[in-house]
Amino acid sequence: MPSLKGKTILYTYGGWKGHEPDQSVELFIPWLEKEGAIVEVANSLDLYADADFMSGMDLVIQTFTMSEISKEQEKGLLDAVSNGMGIAGWHGGLCDSFRQNTGYQFMTGGQWVAHPGGVIDYSVQIVDRKDPVTKGLGEFHMHSEQYYLHVDPNMKVLATTKFSGDHADWIDGCTMPVVWKKMYGKGRVFYNSLGHVMSDFKVPEALEIMHRGMKWASASKYEPAEAWKKPVY
Repeated sequence: MPSLKGKTILYTYGGWKGHEPDQSVELFIPWLEKEGAIVEVANSLDLYADADFMSGMDLVIQTFTMSEISKEQEKGLLDAVSNGMGIAGWHGGLCDSFRQNTGYQFMTGGQWVAHPGGVIDYSVQIVDRKDPVTKGLGEFHMHSEQYYLHVDPNMKVLATTKFSGDHADWIDGCTMPVVWKKMYGKGRVFYNSLGHVMSDFKVPEALEIMHRGMKWASASKYEPAEAWKKPVY
């Protein structure tokens, strides 16, 4: 697993307060700094439009839900990822950030559309036990929102969840990706649909997956791009 030591990270947070972006800073920034990362924290998207700044970043960690992004900010972010910067995030902070921006969604690999039943009990299955992000982890259980997403088939799925028909009978038995990794140009993209509120990360597997995913995404500029022939779901 790549190290975060010396890596330059931009941590952006904001948007809908229900996803606890402020609290996420308290949870993740101390860990990132303990791992040796050099972290810039911003509660706006303005730095995305600064090409010189973005070219010096190894990773963006973003938690912005139901927000708007300017054309200049979106272009700056997509260009940086395409050129080799990684991006990582969770839940609505990455895959329900900018509902009007399909170019952004093309980069992330998914967009939230529903969480039937709201906060419910469900399980998460690890489908790739060899990948460094999920190696050694087994099935675990959540009491949170179970995300139903529109997803990109061109990605590597690491964990999934299965929907019951309790809240929407037409999706009974549907298997949905929960954790994935993909490439966008030269940049690594990591997503975890868990994390509706920060207490979700009290589940050890949910937090460990997020930590490992951030490390993986940070290495776009330092390690050859991974290759996979087809999605694993």
